[in-house]
Amino acid sequence: MRKMSPMSECLILDSRSIRQHRSVTKHFRKRYDESMNQPQHSTYPGVRHEVLNSFRSNLKQTFGRLYEGTEMQRNPTLLNEIYTELYITESESGEISNEHEVRQIETQSRRAATEDTAIKCSDIFRPLPGQDKAIRTVLTKGVAGIGKTVSVQKLILDWAEGKENHDVQLIFPLPFREINLMKDKTLSLSDLLYVFFPETKEMEISRDKYKVLFIFDGLDECRLSLDFKSDVKLCNISESASVDELLMNLIVGNLLPSALIWITSRPAAADLVPSECVHRVTEVRGFNEPQKEEYFRKRISDQSLADRIISHLKSSRSLFIMCHIPVFCWISAAVLEKMLSEAESGEIPKTLTQMYTRFLILQTNIKHEKDYEKKVTDEDMILKLGKVAFQQLVKGNLIFYEEDLRECGIDVREASVYSGLCTQIFREQLGLYQGKVFCFVHLSIQEHLAALYVHLSCTNHNRNVFEPITKQSLWSKSKDLFQHVSLSELNEMVVNVVLFVICGLIVFLVWFIMGLSVKSHQILLQRIMKLKSSSSDSNEKTVEYIKKKIRTIDSPEKSINLFHCLNELGDRSLVEEIQQYLKSGRIKEAKLSSSQWSALVFVLLTSEDELKEFRLDKFVKGKNNPENMEVLQKLLPVIKESRSVQLRDCGVTDEGCAALTSALRSNPSHLRELDLSENKLRDSVKLLSEVLQDPRCKLEILWLSKCGVTDEDCAALASALRSNPSHLRELSLSENKLRDSVKLLSDVLQDPHCKLEKLWLRDCDVTDEGCAALASALRSNPSHLRELNLSVNNLRDSSRKLLSDLKDDPHYKLETLYY
Repeated sequence: MRKMSPMSECLILDSRSIRQHRSVTKHFRKRYDESMNQPQHSTYPGVRHEVLNSFRSNLKQTFGRLYEGTEMQRNPTLLNEIYTELYITESESGEISNEHEVRQIETQSRRAATEDTAIKCSDIFRPLPGQDKAIRTVLTKGVAGIGKTVSVQKLILDWAEGKENHDVQLIFPLPFREINLMKDKTLSLSDLLYVFFPETKEMEISRDKYKVLFIFDGLDECRLSLDFKSDVKLCNISESASVDELLMNLIVGNLLPSALIWITSRPAAADLVPSECVHRVTEVRGFNEPQKEEYFRKRISDQSLADRIISHLKSSRSLFIMCHIPVFCWISAAVLEKMLSEAESGEIPKTLTQMYTRFLILQTNIKHEKDYEKKVTDEDMILKLGKVAFQQLVKGNLIFYEEDLRECGIDVREASVYSGLCTQIFREQLGLYQGKVFCFVHLSIQEHLAALYVHLSCTNHNRNVFEPITKQSLWSKSKDLFQHVSLSELNEMVVNVVLFVICGLIVFLVWFIMGLSVKSHQILLQRIMKLKSSSSDSNEKTVEYIKKKIRTIDSPEKSINLFHCLNELGDRSLVEEIQQYLKSGRIKEAKLSSSQWSALVFVLLTSEDELKEFRLDKFVKGKNNPENMEVLQKLLPVIKESRSVQLRDCGVTDEGCAALTSALRSNPSHLRELDLSENKLRDSVKLLSEVLQDPRCKLEILWLSKCGVTDEDCAALASALRSNPSHLRELSLSENKLRDSVKLLSDVLQDPHCKLEKLWLRDCDVTDEGCAALASALRSNPSHLRELNLSVNNLRDSSRKLLSDLKDDPHYKLETLYY
């Protein structure tokens, strides 16, 4: 099988496997051939056919291939031979997460993909069935390496080949990494387009002539000051302004208001464009669980070897979660295929640090095999690349330019040599604007090299590279220690980073630093560089220091990060202890310490099983035990990630319900089922209603039986359901004295957007007036309700007849009726 590597945001499968799964009909081929061979003058008024052909041809040449390595050693691969359809879903703009992208991947990996609305890349500007809004601007978000850029490339190629989006006359791809090179220029939009696309000199780009699509790829890489509050308003494409102002006016719609806009971004930068300027938000998801296995079976020709690789990855949850990213799948395949198929010595990688270090060694060996120029040693090269990685990571940059390399002591003339030395780790790209842009294959590769730079700086060169970047030096009083820094001192320092640095985006860097200090890792690194010897007990000191911190902090998120650190250090004593409790079923009998509770949360969040259902009664002794709410508070991180939350008759108090609803508000789109029955909630139903009315809420089943729901609670609940009526399928309010409040629920039922299928109002003191209101609502919206329970409500015969008439009428869908 031909081996190939994916670029930074690309789903790569070998061409033979892809051809086996592609389905191209004869009709489609015929239509494509005709579109390429016949003139289309009527579709493109005012454009000479040869100009359009030249424009399309240039786009096909630019976007039809994937390139690897340096410009001198290009290895082009046809995109259509290796492209696999990406899974893209319609998403909510929501709040931008400050979590590390790997933590976001952990969350995404638990979602059932079938519950989301999938959208083909070619259809992102087309409304879904039932949507009538026009879509001008689409924002597509996704973590680094998940497939955003290759989606852009595929859409452009399909259009240039006449396969898709025939209603679009012109497509102008303007990646931010290339526009950055023009950030100090003043010019008009027509001038800007001419710089990138010389053919536009013969086109009249105006609002009346063409339907135009602008693609701005990599918003997270933007170095322009996009000020959407600026008073500068441009309406003519011939007006000159700064590039910042041109882009802002184009996105807002002052310039070419009929033009389509597609913007891609990592999640952390997605809010740089105001939500009012975006008509649709989509999300690239990467591989789901079955696709991960499918990838390795296609990537590895030896199926028994592929099975061994899959089995090994599944044995480490952190590795298997990372396989959600196609690029990481390739890294794992490259490392494990070599180690499991050859007589390779050493431990098979079980942690992220081990996998990435093995990958670094693999690529360094490729350099030796190809006999590159030996102007620099491996250690010097890695240290300089690490410095670039660290400095750009601190600045939040995934891409960098010539001046960034010079700052780190890299001769720009040798940049291509550096790129070649680590072909798959460090990549140089030549932009349309003839400026060189540099990046690492993936954010995690950058973080690993940055961690290696921190490690080498402290241990080999006695430098604390963290201190200059901290706003408040956490270690200023112990500055002299770093004249002779030890590994344990370094690790204690980075543990404090986990505890005190607010931004979670460098936590992954900290995990790598921990992993690099393991003795077996030190031996591994000796293959490519010299390391100062370290004390044999340094890891034991670090482990004890972390455990001490776990016992003293009261933050689940920070505890989870520290457990990741313990995992990288190879210590799982607390985790294994909790796993034994869970297996034995004795967890509710155990008297857990705060560190053990943190371990429990960590185990549940990183377990092999998806968090489909959370039951509090598995962790508490009695239903009305006063300690139940304390346990609930400790397990909130698990509840936030669960599809179903079962809290029936658990003594949930107002305080507990307030904490619960606060957690649900932070992640409202995940929960599908909630049972709070037989808890005296009092006013807490109003808090729950705030979650229900959030447009991101996708709750389908809600049980509030015997909860003391009042008239005011019912009013709040009905109001929430009216504002967001389309998701709830089952609602139980049985054994609450609702009386005439049922009329409020009737207003919800008659909403045409209401999709409620089951409604239980058993023993609710429903009056005949309330029953009449329900019957009237069902007559106005008869197509959804399947089951209605009104038993034990002392209804008169006239009310019963109203209900039975509904059930017997063939126009209604009511299948089960209790009264």
